[in-house]
Amino acid sequence: TDSRQRESTRMSMAFYVPEGDRFLSTDYTRGPWDPLYQHAGPPAALLGRAIERLAGGDQFLVARFTVELLRSIPVHVLAVDARLVRPGKRVQLAEATLRDDEGDIAIARAWRIRREDTAPEQSAAEPATFPGPDEVTSAEEFDPWGGPSYFSAVEWRIAAGDFMAPGPATVWMRMNGVLVEGEQPSPLARVLVAADSGNGVSMELSLKTHRFINTELTVHIFREPVGEWICLDARTRIGPGGAGLATSTLVDASGRFGIANQALLVRAR
Repeated sequence: TDSRQRESTRMSMAFYVPEGDRFLSTDYTRGPWDPLYQHAGPPAALLGRAIERLAGGDQFLVARFTVELLRSIPVHVLAVDARLVRPGKRVQLAEATLRDDEGDIAIARAWRIRREDTAPEQSAAEPATFPGPDEVTSAEEFDPWGGPSYFSAVEWRIAAGDFMAPGPATVWMRMNGVLVEGEQPSPLARVLVAADSGNGVSMELSLKTHRFINTELTVHIFREPVGEWICLDARTRIGPGGAGLATSTLVDASGRFGIANQALLVRAR
C-alpha cells in the first residue's frame, strides 16, 4: 500500500499535463530567474520526448541533443512537434520545435544512431570516484518562490562542493515526479531534466548579484543511463566579455556516460 501511495504521489508531481495535442505547464517547471518562466530542463526533455517518439524511435539512441533557447519559456500551454530532417537506416537527424500562441520558443536538433551491439571501452564501466547518492545527504531545498518549482520537483544530493556557493560541484539529481502526467520518463528525459542545471550547481557568481542564463544546451551521450539518479560533475568558467561556459560530466551508478555544455549569457542584475 505504501509503495502504491508513493507511486501515485510521484505520478501526480508532473512537469506537464496533456491537453489534447498540447501540454499544460505546471508550477513544478518554474525556474530560478522569474516565477512566470520555466527552468529549461523540463522543456528540453519535452522536446527530447517528441524526438524519441518519431517513427522507429525505439531502434535508435539519441547520441547528441542540442536545444536553442530562443526566448524565455512561459509557465503556460505549450505545443511540440518533431520531424526527421535527415532520414536514414543507420543515422538520422531529427528536429523538434516548442511553441506557444506567440510563436517559436525553442528548437532542438538531435542525431539518432541505430542501436547495435558493440564492445564498450573498458573505462566506460568504471565507477565514479566520488560518493554515490546513497552515501551523501540531501541538500537543503532551494525555494525561490515559496511554492512548487523545479527545485521541489527534483531531489538533490551533494557529493562534492556546495550547491549554493560559488565553485565546481558534483550533484546527484533524481526526479521526484514525472515529465508528463501518466507516463514514466525515459532515460533521455531524466538526462535532459538534469543536464540544464550544470550552470546553477557550479555557479561562479551569486544569484543575488548576477544572472548567468544559458542560451543553449548540448548533450552528448555514448550510452543511456541506468536508474533514476543522474549526476552532474560540473564546472563553470566565465570570461571577461559577458559570456560563460558550464561543462558537466554526466555520471550514473555505473560511471560516466556523457557530457553536457551550456553557453552562458552573464550579466549583473
